[in-house]
Amino acid sequence: MPGRYAARLNAFKIGAGAYWPGRNRITALDLAERAATVDGLDAVDLNFPDHLVDTTPAEFKDRLATLGLALNGFAMRYYTNPGYKRGAFTHPDPTVRRAAIDETKRGIDAMRAMGGSLMTLWLGQDGFDTPFQADYGRLWDDEVAAIAEVAAHDRDVDVAIEYKPNEPRAFALLSDIGTTLLAIRDVGAPNLGVTIDFAHVLYADEMPAMAAALAAKHARLLGVHLNDGYAKRDDGLMVGAVHTVQTLELLVTLDRIGYDGAIYFDTFPDLVGLDPCAEAAANIETVELLRAAAARLKDDPALATAIAAQDAVSAHRLVQRAILGPR
Repeated sequence: MPGRYAARLNAFKIGAGAYWPGRNRITALDLAERAATVDGLDAVDLNFPDHLVDTTPAEFKDRLATLGLALNGFAMRYYTNPGYKRGAFTHPDPTVRRAAIDETKRGIDAMRAMGGSLMTLWLGQDGFDTPFQADYGRLWDDEVAAIAEVAAHDRDVDVAIEYKPNEPRAFALLSDIGTTLLAIRDVGAPNLGVTIDFAHVLYADEMPAMAAALAAKHARLLGVHLNDGYAKRDDGLMVGAVHTVQTLELLVTLDRIGYDGAIYFDTFPDLVGLDPCAEAAANIETVELLRAAAARLKDDPALATAIAAQDAVSAHRLVQRAILGPR
């Protein structure tokens, strides 16, 4: 698994007044320049349409090349349009659904102009809030039809669904790994897959390594967002802050299934005012340490024997030694 790392670009707005004294306006290009100062951070994801409001794909592509940053991909952001509050692909008004689909296609075209090939869909607006609010069968059919159209727009672009249990809707339509894989099966597009977000998976009451294994087995694992939390909401804490062992198991699983995409740090240092550059560097260091432990465990015959026997005690001891070292 390559050591390519990306981070959430908006986090680098923290302390803008001190970092860019006298500046009244900070652009996405500025954020990319600050992100490039983090040693080991070598890729970025752009939100569409947000991050291209003040520039063009060609200008952003040139700036990333100058900074030595790769484009990991685009992520659609429907929340910037208040018209999507009742849904993007599942809005009851067909004209709004059409607008969301067409905007997603424009995002794919802009990404292709920058040389990218991974579009991530977080469909947080697609869902419901109260009983008797929605026709569930219609919601499903509208969602599947829209995803199918988006996936067909450019077959050379991978489209990843990032699922989440809720927020902003009380119930997200694509809320867990099983429902997401069912939608992918219904669409049937070869360029469609899954992005797993560690905190989303936790508060969907799932095990991250199992979600990754199922995504790889029944579809394609196209993206991994690392962070952490307390399994109650999307906390966006630093990697390994709470669930170190689960993070390690995920990294071992990624090695075993041959995941070759970037690790994207979807963390929220801006919520509590952490230094975003120091936080990103800490995330990289944590993952590098855990990857070293994962390499020791991946082909460990004793661990393989323990797992085959579902021997939790032996597996626990081996894993803790890999993290903490021998006595």
